[in-house]
Amino acid sequence: MKKIYSLLALLILFMLSGCSVYNFTGTGAIDAKTFQVNFFQNNADLIEPGIDRQFTLALQDLIMNQTNLNLVSNSGDLVYEGEIIDYRISPMTATAVGANGEVGAAQNRLTIRVNVRFTNKRKETDDFEKTFEFYNDFAGTDLPTGAVLNSAIQVIFERITQDIFNESLAKW
Repeated sequence: MKKIYSLLALLILFMLSGCSVYNFTGTGAIDAKTFQVNFFQNNADLIEPGIDRQFTLALQDLIMNQTNLNLVSNSGDLVYEGEIIDYRISPMTATAVGANGEVGAAQNRLTIRVNVRFTNKRKETDDFEKTFEFYNDFAGTDLPTGAVLNSAIQVIFERITQDIFNESLAKW
């Protein structure tokens, strides 16, 4: 009976030795201790003031909230940098022609695209440069300002930052 328990313990130990340790956020065992997020410049043709700072802070907050890494301003083990390369509002569907002959948009779409360069100074094979994009639809009767715009940008940035996190740290 003792041999069976010893064999079972050895088998379990062997199976676990090939696995990485995961936490609740899905990040594996990270060799890094620090990260830095450089300012994401807004290089889009259409400039919405402040979204560059808003995006940079959103990415910093997500990584701080989902890891035990320390944010530093330079010489981070993990470095995120890049730029916002596209910000556009497009009509998605059109309504019927009105009495005055105008065609109105029933729904508009805000799309933001961000180019990201990720550098892992401790494991260069994890480095990448990739574009991340997401969108949010809103009623064609709403103007893309104020609460409508803020809500759309928040939804978009939540998705893009999570996608960046998954690509750089969540090794499923």
